[in-house]
Amino acid sequence: MKGDARDRIQKLLVTGDNRLKQGVDPAKARESFEQALALARESGLEDAVRPLVEVRLADLDRWADAASGPRE
Repeated sequence: MKGDARDRIQKLLVTGDNRLKQGVDPAKARESFEQALALARESGLEDAVRPLVEVRLADLDRWADAASGPRE
């Protein structure tokens, strides 16, 4: 059961990464990452997955800040 959850979590993380690389709406990537974290929570794997998701979300936030340009 946890093996299936691990596979699904990995696929969601890879999907989010690929969406970013392909220039898809960052909200879609965020959705994939958040789904991975929710599944990890449900499966008792949150402690292992949360750091991976947090790094990706932080990168996503930095990317969004850089894309919006300097604020005046």
